[in-house]
Amino acid sequence: MSQYKTAMEHPTTIFILPFYCSMKFFFSAGEPSGDIHAAALIETIKAQAPNTEFVGLGGTRMEEAGCRLIADMTQLAVMWVWNVIKQYFRFRELLAEAKQVLITEEIDAVVLVDYPGFNWHVAKAAQELEIPVVYFMPPQVWAWAQYRVKKMRARVDLVLCSLPFEWQWFRWYGCETLFIGHPFFEEIRKKQSDPDFLEKFYAQYGNAPILTILAGSRKQEVKANLNDMLSTIKRVQQELPNIQPVFAAFNDEHARMIQQRLAERKMSIPIFTGRTTELIRAADCCLAVSGSVSLELLACNKPSVICYRVGRLGHFLQRCFRRTRYITLVNLLGVSKQRWLSVFYEDSIKIIPKEPSVEDRNRMLFPEYLTSADRSAEMADWFIRWLSQPELLARHKQRLDALLRETDTVESPLELAAEALLQRKFDHDH
Repeated sequence: MSQYKTAMEHPTTIFILPFYCSMKFFFSAGEPSGDIHAAALIETIKAQAPNTEFVGLGGTRMEEAGCRLIADMTQLAVMWVWNVIKQYFRFRELLAEAKQVLITEEIDAVVLVDYPGFNWHVAKAAQELEIPVVYFMPPQVWAWAQYRVKKMRARVDLVLCSLPFEWQWFRWYGCETLFIGHPFFEEIRKKQSDPDFLEKFYAQYGNAPILTILAGSRKQEVKANLNDMLSTIKRVQQELPNIQPVFAAFNDEHARMIQQRLAERKMSIPIFTGRTTELIRAADCCLAVSGSVSLELLACNKPSVICYRVGRLGHFLQRCFRRTRYITLVNLLGVSKQRWLSVFYEDSIKIIPKEPSVEDRNRMLFPEYLTSADRSAEMADWFIRWLSQPELLARHKQRLDALLRETDTVESPLELAAEALLQRKFDHDH
């Protein structure tokens, strides 16, 4: 870890200093996952500085952690340009409300969590008011539309980086950065499974291999990927009728969508809401939509297949804007640990290939399918091989465990992020 600039250079003992008492932070998180990460950071800051105040935009988890919410932004978690346009006036209202808070309240720093489309505007508003801006869980500008790093450099005072190659990339492009490690690993270590639920679950389903299905945290993701996921499960069941698939639904609305689609396809699969942690830990393998959940799957050592269905136009456009070899963080981390290999395509390749090369596909720790076509046959084949060949599954789990040990090297990323905020490391004159 010595090659990275981290807050680990400082003693880990936390001192609550007098100037902490009057600090107030404005948080802005728009995604459900961002809401979770922001809430964890707020709780960590409060543990170090109990009198710190929080206000902003986010979700119920942030509110429960002690943040005074202007509005629940997670209800507006949308993807693709057209869906953003449909919510345009609501976003304008929220931005105006955020600006009013920044003007009328004494905010020490604005803390942004992913969600770049909206958060760039929040950053600009804070900059105009000379309020420092810190990006916690920064957007993957290194992966998509890299020109956006100009906004990061111009509008953000400090980027708290979670991934080693991310830290190197932002630093290369002149951003003020601090490597803290990925908070997700810390959050996963702290997560407690419900033993009563697991006891009942194993009693009912534990006699069969468990295949947990994670259809995403956004309504659009569920809609786009559900048919391919069900087709994959159907193919697996044809070869291995004894497997037990289970759905981990993000919320009740998603559960109803899944149940309706199951009924349409005359399929029966148990659905559990709010039990993602338990169902991942109970699984032998997982089928998941691409997202930060891949890090939880890595942390829990679960061989997984990642799918992400987009339209033909979307598939072509991502080839023009994506610069990374993979869309899954676990696969990017795996490549970044291999000498002489880069997570990025060469600059000379302006439009990336439709499909990963044979070499790139062989390096995937989580087979991934970003596609505009039905790839259920290929996805099913992975599960059939893993679940019918225990030695193959065991070898794959060993590879995942080796990557986790190489990657999860920072004990307390959230404490490092809290320290950066409380000690005003975004204030370069401090």
